[in-house]
Amino acid sequence: MARELPMFEPGPAPGPSPHHGSAAPETIAMGGSITPLRRHPDWIRSRLPSGENYHDLKGLLRGLNLNTVCEEAHCPNIGECWDQRTATIMILGDTCTRACGFCAVKTGRPTWFDDDEPRRVAAAVGAMRLEHVVVTSVARDDLPDGGSRIFAETILAMRETSPGMGIEVLIPDFDGSDDRLRTVMNAQPDILNHNLETVRRLQKPVRKRARWDRSLYVLRRAKEMSHEIGYPAHTKSSLMVGLGEERVELTEAFEALREVDVDILTIGQYLRPTEKHMPLERYYHPDEFAEMKVEALALGFKHVESAPLVRSSYHARDQVPGAELRAFRRAATVDAQGRVIPAAS
Repeated sequence: MARELPMFEPGPAPGPSPHHGSAAPETIAMGGSITPLRRHPDWIRSRLPSGENYHDLKGLLRGLNLNTVCEEAHCPNIGECWDQRTATIMILGDTCTRACGFCAVKTGRPTWFDDDEPRRVAAAVGAMRLEHVVVTSVARDDLPDGGSRIFAETILAMRETSPGMGIEVLIPDFDGSDDRLRTVMNAQPDILNHNLETVRRLQKPVRKRARWDRSLYVLRRAKEMSHEIGYPAHTKSSLMVGLGEERVELTEAFEALREVDVDILTIGQYLRPTEKHMPLERYYHPDEFAEMKVEALALGFKHVESAPLVRSSYHARDQVPGAELRAFRRAATVDAQGRVIPAAS
């Protein structure tokens, strides 16, 4: 049986520090391979995938030869996101050149490349009638441009086939290359996402070849380039908790991201995919996630998602510039004279 992990348990009144309670009943880990039985707290649960939109997208994806991170990384929110017609497409194959200590995507020497992929992705996304798409990739350090051209061509192709759809790209660090990053930014994504993943001290064991300063540089330059191009994009990053970081280190990460003008932050609980991945050191209680959200918003983030099962693309549809107007239109109806009637509050 796996070891019991410390868990924050809120007391009847505020105290100087959290205390640890007994372990919760056994459940199967979400977010990774369902191999060993682990002890998880009650809040590490997600609803079973269901709904007409979910089954519609699942059926379409089976015939379109597309990889999705939703499935490859065993995301616990797949049912909710697909039911909202939001999906995360993984381009450039399913084999990553980096072996990060937390990630469920397979590592190796990629052999797959397809110049026609942008057209196929755009056609598939159009067929799925998505409201918002997140396009990400494995790291392709084997390619001369790190895959940046395929990212850009995919964005442009999707603009042609789905002009009203929100487009977010979750990119690798491209080794900090301005040329590669500019290739992507010139294609004008709505959101440029690059994940810091963890605190400064844990970067090397968690992210292997990535670097804290390099990731912050990429996020800063993405925002600067978007203004230079004249198509202001939101920038976004994500952090996992439970890898052994201290609370003060998370505050340092929040502040560092705001210093480079990142707009959107997501914070979620790390869940170990397999016994070969980095150990899970601690569970955070939902109250702690709520506290981190308040702290991050006070620093100036435009949008913060912070909860145990939050992943980088969670509620991505609601983070794109103009999302409030889009939500208004989704909830509204049109009368016989063509006037927009807001939904009843």
